[in-house]
Amino acid sequence: MAMKKTLSHHDSLFKKFLGDIAIAKDFLEIHLPENIRRLCDFSTLAMESGSFIEPDLRSQCSDMLYSVQTTAGKGYIYTLIEHQSRPEKLMAFRLLRYSVAAMHQHLEQGNKTLPVVIPLLFYQGKTSPYPYSTQWLDCFADPELAKSVYMQAFPLVDITVIPDEEILSHRRVALMELVQKHIRTRDMLEFSQEIASLLNQYVIQPELFKGLMYYIVERGNTSDAKQFLHQIAEKVDDYREVVMTIAEQLRREGEQKGKIEGIQEGIQKGIQEGIQKGIQEGEKQAAMKIARQLLENGVDKNVIKMSTGLSDAEMKKLFKN
Repeated sequence: MAMKKTLSHHDSLFKKFLGDIAIAKDFLEIHLPENIRRLCDFSTLAMESGSFIEPDLRSQCSDMLYSVQTTAGKGYIYTLIEHQSRPEKLMAFRLLRYSVAAMHQHLEQGNKTLPVVIPLLFYQGKTSPYPYSTQWLDCFADPELAKSVYMQAFPLVDITVIPDEEILSHRRVALMELVQKHIRTRDMLEFSQEIASLLNQYVIQPELFKGLMYYIVERGNTSDAKQFLHQIAEKVDDYREVVMTIAEQLRREGEQKGKIEGIQEGIQKGIQEGIQKGIQEGEKQAAMKIARQLLENGVDKNVIKMSTGLSDAEMKKLFKN
């Protein structure tokens, strides 16, 4: 407990000094790498919120985060200073986590590109010199393997540009890749032969097969779902019973959908007819009212009939009233 209290005193002094922008400016101008320092317009140096720090790290964190615009134009370089009184073997990874969190916060503020975040570790512990690497790749058991993964573009499987012939050679994953490549753009009925061939070559679990069939029928541009399922059932013996079950279920769902649509159409038609009838009734009432006024003013009944469009029966009813 005494050590924790002592460390907090170190942190407190560090934060007080580095919380002064003038002192922070001097610190960064002295300690930042020269190539980074040349890019910084220190007249724009500003303190930023460190609220992005994850809850499980806050108790260990005494970070100071500053933003500074670059002399090259629009853009920001964030400088993250982490104060440490004890060496930590994986500190480089912790600094990386802070840096990514700061980048995320930058995007959350409406920016469209990532800022460069420069982690800077300030160490003043008893062990001297600082015993661990600040190269984050050294945190891996195999730094060279990590470098080959993280220091170049990440692997991309762009299924939209891989030729079908190549996809068909991808063994058990070929079925998923072929279907997902063409699900939005091609009639899946055209691929029933290839799909059936792959199903015969590489057996998949019944649940996977059912999911695939529903995906094709419900999400694909399949011109004739019934015909597609028929062709699959015809060419793939192992799944024939499952296909027939799916076809029957889709038929029942189609009937149910048709009933619902019929009910909705009937309701809509009834509403429209009711509105039209109401309009006509309103117009008739208005015509009767005008006719009464004309009658009270002594206008000839033939003129009233011609002016209002009332029938003989309606005129007779008017005179009775």
